[in-house]
Amino acid sequence: METKTVDSRGRINLGKEFANKTCIFEKIGETEIRLELAAVIPERELWLYKSPEAKALLEIGLEQAELKQFSASPPDLDADQALADQLED
Repeated sequence: METKTVDSRGRINLGKEFANKTCIFEKIGETEIRLELAAVIPERELWLYKSPEAKALLEIGLEQAELKQFSASPPDLDADQALADQLED
């Protein structure tokens, strides 16, 4: 355990190992806090992490791209657009 002093502006220096890290700060009680390192996901990408199937398919696609396993025929963009138009937002 280590002792730190809060400065006059309410700051605590946690050291270089925490520099530029995103943290979640939680006040547990009058004398206790919890600080947890966190990763932030942009809202527009959150759907991917909520869908195990979509995430698995993305990982497969990234693996195939890394192995240079590309489709022999180009995608049908008109058909893709027609499908996208049918989907609800």
